[in-house]
Amino acid sequence: MTKNSGLVDRKRLLQRFLEYVRIDTTANPNSDRYPSSPGQLVLGQMLLNELRAMGLSDAEQDEHGLVWATIPSNVESGCPTILFNAHLDTSPEAPGANVSPRVIESYAGGDILLEYDDAKITVEHCPDLAGLVGKALVVTNGRTLLGGDDKSGVATIMELAACLTTHPEIPHGPIRILFTCDEEIGHGTKHIPFSKIGARVGYTLDGSGIGDIDEETFSADLAIVRFNGKNIHPSIAKNRMVNAVRAAGHFLALLPTDHLSPESTRDRQGFLHPYDIHGGVGQATLHLILRDFDTQKLMDYRQLLDDLAVEVESAMPGLRIQVETRQQYRNMAEGLRKLPQAVALAEQAYAKLGIPSKRSIVRGGTDGAMLTEMGLPTPNLSVGQYNIHSVLEFACLDHMVSATELLIELIQLWEQNRS
Repeated sequence: MTKNSGLVDRKRLLQRFLEYVRIDTTANPNSDRYPSSPGQLVLGQMLLNELRAMGLSDAEQDEHGLVWATIPSNVESGCPTILFNAHLDTSPEAPGANVSPRVIESYAGGDILLEYDDAKITVEHCPDLAGLVGKALVVTNGRTLLGGDDKSGVATIMELAACLTTHPEIPHGPIRILFTCDEEIGHGTKHIPFSKIGARVGYTLDGSGIGDIDEETFSADLAIVRFNGKNIHPSIAKNRMVNAVRAAGHFLALLPTDHLSPESTRDRQGFLHPYDIHGGVGQATLHLILRDFDTQKLMDYRQLLDDLAVEVESAMPGLRIQVETRQQYRNMAEGLRKLPQAVALAEQAYAKLGIPSKRSIVRGGTDGAMLTEMGLPTPNLSVGQYNIHSVLEFACLDHMVSATELLIELIQLWEQNRS
């Protein structure tokens, strides 16, 4: 037990989390507004009020819905500023309205039956349950996601702020708080002015389980493939129609499925993932995401798409295919090498708590990847999320408490290791 044990108010942390998840903040990928859903502004305003009630006078919700605040340093100058970040939105991959959280005070083991008979979290499909016996879990009713991704991170950062503002004896440098919007649809850092961050190091609280320090993410590109056919009434279509829908289907059939697909890869293996298709006979559009830990391989994946486009065009005279790729984010490992203390001190903080830790890779991305690319080294830390983007999502309160204790240890290590 460390000298900081007992500072975290478990009941207060849980109450905040339950309030936050009940607000529908589902990101809308089809919206042209920012943030893409009104609930993100509602949650942001709630957080703003709570931060101001703690005495953080500079707290603000800017014109883009981002929430900022600073916990001033209580030590002599020279201590680096640390940014802590979490995102307000939830994934559009599962319903996020009318969330009805239920607290299991002490998980007894086995499958967890949810409110609806056809919904349950099974040990078979969630092996992590075996290590959670006796822990407090928050689950859904089986019809919506929970929103632990990333409201567990939001609640943890808010509990940190509450601890620091009520316990001035904890030594720390300046702490910046930033809650972002639309992370789930790739726009979390879209409206962040880097000069406003003013920090030397950052940490996103957006990880699963406990003890993971995510130091690598995929590098990511978006690919848009447009199929331009020729539409005409089917009664007179012979030798005249070029069906863009059929062309897209042919293209999809040529993509590898036994490798380079999410269904066939794991660990450090990359993939191409078609996830959206729409259109008609005259034109159809296919969206794919390209992912790999080796950024250079994204160029190979683009070349594969170009080659398939040529093959499909050859098979369907008159068809024209356009392939466009857009950069999304890059592997954070490239930027974290510039500040190795970011990961090393997180490891030391876990060790002080007696929690085993490991350096991990993320088969996805975080706002931390974008912040790192912008110039702020920002690894990602565990905060008790499980089964994210699913109606079987749940969160572990004990791990959220540990995450808050970790941050308290971490800010003191940065204070002790000032340079």
